[in-house]
Amino acid sequence: MEFKTTGVTRLETDVLILGSGAAGCGAALAAREQGAEVILADKGKLESSGCLGGGNDHFQAVLESDEPHDTLEDFVNTTYSPTLGVSRAMVEAWGRAMPKLASMLEAAGVNLLHREDGSYLRTGGFGDPGKWYINVGQGYRCKTLIGKTVRDAGVNVLDHVMITSLIKQDGRVAGAMGYNVREGGLFVIRAKVTVLAMGNFANRAVPNSSGNPYNTWHNPFNTGSQYVLAYRAGARLLNLDLRQNVTLVPKGFGCAGMNGITGAGAHELNAKGERFMPRYHPGGELSPRHFQIRGTSTEQTEGNGPPFYMDLRHVPADELRHLNNVLMPGDKATWLDYITQKNIDLSRELLEVEFSEIEFGGLVETADDFSTRVPGLFNACVFYGFSGALCGGWLAGIGASSAARSAETPDWPSEEEIERERLRVFRPLGLKNGVPQAQFENAVRQIMSYYMGLVRNEQGMRRALDRLNFVEEQTPLVTASNPHELMLAHESFMLLESSRLATLVSIERRETGRTTWRRSDYPHLDPSLNCVLAVENDGGKARVVVA
Repeated sequence: MEFKTTGVTRLETDVLILGSGAAGCGAALAAREQGAEVILADKGKLESSGCLGGGNDHFQAVLESDEPHDTLEDFVNTTYSPTLGVSRAMVEAWGRAMPKLASMLEAAGVNLLHREDGSYLRTGGFGDPGKWYINVGQGYRCKTLIGKTVRDAGVNVLDHVMITSLIKQDGRVAGAMGYNVREGGLFVIRAKVTVLAMGNFANRAVPNSSGNPYNTWHNPFNTGSQYVLAYRAGARLLNLDLRQNVTLVPKGFGCAGMNGITGAGAHELNAKGERFMPRYHPGGELSPRHFQIRGTSTEQTEGNGPPFYMDLRHVPADELRHLNNVLMPGDKATWLDYITQKNIDLSRELLEVEFSEIEFGGLVETADDFSTRVPGLFNACVFYGFSGALCGGWLAGIGASSAARSAETPDWPSEEEIERERLRVFRPLGLKNGVPQAQFENAVRQIMSYYMGLVRNEQGMRRALDRLNFVEEQTPLVTASNPHELMLAHESFMLLESSRLATLVSIERRETGRTTWRRSDYPHLDPSLNCVLAVENDGGKARVVVA
């Protein structure tokens, strides 16, 4: 099929949702339930897009049952903090949405597991006082089933359309432009309201030990569009310093699933065979995830590892079978292949684990109705995990559809604006001698891996900014020889800009203790920094402020 670099397709809708992962699906279903016309656009395919496309083994929900800590109050008190970047009311709204969305999942055919008495089978998670995670059977089917529900709801789905810019008119977001990554041609979509749902993280900036930047904990095709497009449009970004996530993964596997492993009662051991996590947090392995990462990192610095192991030999046989045969394959379908090839029997042997890549995350500043400070722009990617994404998307869809009812249909962008975007998008295909996309992105990765790892300092981070600025100067020279490379090139541009913003804000977090990474030059917690740092576009220059 010929790839077109010319031709424009114009579409219009009430609510335009950018990204068809769990958050985008939640937003689309809510907006349709409210009666809005919806377009859902993603560079992937609805049935497999987003982090959920790889599967999931848990759905977080508090249900106000008789089980300990199964209350909305306990959930909010555990989840909310002054540095979270969202209001207490938003966390409460998430908790209230959980039962409704759990019922919606079951209606879609998702296999939420039950006990013999009919109650949900739930287990604990990192840092939680209660067993709030509903176990999911055949978790690899979740996205396919939700995708069918979205299509059946009458959502207009645009598969394989990569969004490259937001349309602004009179200070308001009026839609977006992008292109079909398989067939080509520019898409111009005008909308009364636009919802960002493009993923909570920028991956591929730092690889794990496998050396493969696509072997990631979460979706490797999330490279920061959520933040960069919002920032360019005038939105403020929060917590680019605190939301840099790392987990432990089975060595060489890059698999999500540590929540299930620790929830099953695993003990982490260092190279000396010592269980060490209780030294770093009273919750041990079930402490908030960043304590486990900092504890493991400290053990490594002190020479007590690697290797590091998860010990599951004491876990009851039926619970271990459930973890091994239901939960882990639900998160990543190749889990059983992995342990078979490694010849690992978790009932008798230790599971070696390692650090994952660093996911550079953050948050588009969001009000209680899930709107941003830019009129016409809403945010669905506020919370984490399957539950956070689906429920947050649902709440954003309600807010967006409500705003669309009173909004006027915007004008089309001018022909000059459309032509500028077309030339910019397809430029890499027209360059014969330049910088290959893979080389360009690898330069970003080398800089971030070297200067922005788990231990860092101000001099190194400022050096990273200098080198990233140099790489940015090469952007007009990046080449792509086919449509797939063109998509990767635009992902690389987003990765570069989101990495630079994350580095800039991290310099201002002059302390250690609130996140996964450590400052060697500021090794202690600073109580005065119990705040949210934000970055905003001030006349084309990034400015860091206290939110």
